[in-house]
Amino acid sequence: MALSRSQKAAQITDLKEKMSKASSVIFTQYIGLTVADITKLRSELKKEHAEMQVAKKSLIQIAAKEAKLPEISDAMLPGAVACLFSMKEPTAGASIAFAFAKTHAQVKLVGGVFSGSILSKTEANDLAVIPSKLVLLATFASMCRSPLVSFASACSSPLTGFARLLSEIAKNKASASPVSAAAPVEAAPAAAPTV
Repeated sequence: MALSRSQKAAQITDLKEKMSKASSVIFTQYIGLTVADITKLRSELKKEHAEMQVAKKSLIQIAAKEAKLPEISDAMLPGAVACLFSMKEPTAGASIAFAFAKTHAQVKLVGGVFSGSILSKTEANDLAVIPSKLVLLATFASMCRSPLVSFASACSSPLTGFARLLSEIAKNKASASPVSAAAPVEAAPAAAPTV
């Protein structure tokens, strides 16, 4: 069924608004999924503040242009595609679709837009496997040990290695500066008193 001009305009407006608000937009193939599968995928996306919208390629391209995103070529949108909008965590839509694809071969990430740049198929799949911000913070927190840990075990922790690395970088930057402590800076001549 063909869309009327007003329906197309409404869909472009909706796509543009979502593209402007989303932290990432991922394009995915979905043809062959059952209605139940699509409902399940949408439900999983919604839990992570992401959503899926099916639209014609030409409408996606117009909406992206109006949202001032990089140009989306026809080659980026092979076959019928859906947009996955991640509203909070940039990796949410990609990682949920990537996991869903393990049991539903019809789902394939084909590209996207993230941080003002076009993502290739490979980059979209790479984004999908990056842990979320919350997982990364939890990992970092687990690296921090209790103050009751012995000095020997604290020295072998990854956090200690990270602190040492930062210290070495700071020392190297200080020693590479043009003005060193060994060569004091001459005082500027005093200004002549005004009469």
